Amino acid sequence: MSDKIFLDSNILVYCYTNTDLKKRTIARGLATQKNTSISTQVLNETTNVLHKKYDIKWNVLEGLITDFENNFFIQVLTPNDIRKACKIADRYGFSFYDSMIITSAIECNCSILYSEDLQHAQLIENILKILNPFT
Repeated sequence: MSDKIFLDSNILVYCYTNTDLKKRTIARGLATQKNTSISTQVLNETTNVLHKKYDIKWNVLEGLITDFENNFFIQVLTPNDIRKACKIADRYGFSFYDSMIITSAIECNCSILYSEDLQHAQLIENILKILNPFT
């Protein structure tokens, strides 16, 4: 795959599910792609959900964070990103946090954002296509 991709936190969470093996397989396939980015927001959300929903212990999560750091480019959020997210939210009607994900993907020069939570096949700013990999 030559496109740069961005993964929303729900994709990373599915990498650890034991209840939906089809989604886990798809998510793990995406997580092993080259040219993959996430943001500090995705890292935070994923860590929180894995602890709360899957009861993964903090010391194990520390290791997973290192794995994410070694396998993905991680976009660190800045005040400028927050301003851009406000513009995305205003223009497209997304929630602020979804707009932060979209902004991060654009800032990483990604052409694809994989997310289960956003409108499948929507094109943002003529740059970023949102895809739900589970459809």
